[in-house]
Amino acid sequence: MPARILIVDGVPKANQDLLVAQGGRRQGDNYALALASQAAAIGGIEPVIMAAAENGDLPPGLTLSDIDGVAWTGSPMNIYNDSPVIRRMIAFARAAFEAGIPCFGSCWGLQVMMVALGGRVQKNPRGPQLGFARAIQLTDAGRAHPMFRAKPLVFDAICVHQDEVCEVPDGVRVLAGNRQCDIQAVAVRDGHRSFWGVQYHPEFDLFQIAAMWRRSAQRYVDRGLVRTIEEMYGIAADLKALHDDPGRKDVAWKYGITQDIVDADRHRIELANWLNCEVAPRATARC
Repeated sequence: MPARILIVDGVPKANQDLLVAQGGRRQGDNYALALASQAAAIGGIEPVIMAAAENGDLPPGLTLSDIDGVAWTGSPMNIYNDSPVIRRMIAFARAAFEAGIPCFGSCWGLQVMMVALGGRVQKNPRGPQLGFARAIQLTDAGRAHPMFRAKPLVFDAICVHQDEVCEVPDGVRVLAGNRQCDIQAVAVRDGHRSFWGVQYHPEFDLFQIAAMWRRSAQRYVDRGLVRTIEEMYGIAADLKALHDDPGRKDVAWKYGITQDIVDADRHRIELANWLNCEVAPRATARC
């Protein structure tokens, strides 16, 4: 029986609609595809997507005890901007962790769980990381942790964020960081409870990030990062071309994109390791 994974989609519908209009995938659907691509060893997954940013809930008749793992998407929201929706997501993260469901969070997902467990998030004073996080380095704890089994000690990743975890809760181990963001990966285990989180996006691919660039083109013009919308569309076209043909060395060289990103299995090894190490034992026991 496939492992049942609850995907907590933290992106509001209006943002999702703009992304789809630019050829992208809804973030919950994108996460489901990424997890499915790494799930052969455990017999596949059965994704259940919860529209958390729209006050969505579990489908009728389904409880946390029916779930083998919970994965959190990114989000354009800032967790320090208090709102009922954000408070609800923090409470759900705490409940999933306390219930002993293996949890994994990307970007916003990492931040939500850290706040749920008593940590703190702030706007990164060193500025945002938009596109790629360079030279992420494993700590001693990261080298020994199963999340990074078969991962290089230093690697690049797709990364889109302006906030950072600035204080981790008690018991949380920092597994990786880089010059732009000290906390790029964490893990915590407390008895039967566990969470793995990363500030970057192993679930993204160049196809998805290209659509996100098209959606946000005007914003990057306003920030002075590109001169025109057409220039941003040109970058997006290059990234999609590399996605479609990973052998395009010219595009990879132009943007300094390494095999850490181009090789999908290498880019997503954190997801494969989570499924194999954390989700599979629970799924087997449930079956």
